Amino acid sequence: MANKHNPGFEAIVDDARSRIRECNVPDVKKRLDAGEKFYLVDVREESEFAAAHLPGAIHIGKGVIERDIETKIPDVDADIVLYCGGGYRSALAADALQKMGYTNVISMDGGFRAWKDASHPLA
Repeated sequence: MANKHNPGFEAIVDDARSRIRECNVPDVKKRLDAGEKFYLVDVREESEFAAAHLPGAIHIGKGVIERDIETKIPDVDADIVLYCGGGYRSALAADALQKMGYTNVISMDGGFRAWKDASHPLA
């Protein structure tokens, strides 16, 4: 991950990562190419999503995901892959959703930057 973050932020992300599942960009690309059905959720800011996002992704920003997830994805057993810019915010969001009872949430490590760096398609 390219960005250097503050130690306190990295500590809470590391703590969240101890409780969540993560995948990588090739995992998500393979699932999309195979036509697997899952929710692909972009947790970045609305302006980031509007500029470009992964094909098929829906937007539920990190700042509102706990508030809005039950309306947008009411099935707590739904297959959900979260991503952000680099995998930090999505890890925190995955941890929060698990605390809310969601059972099949995965954070995509590397996030949008790794997807773009791999020259995969964007919407």
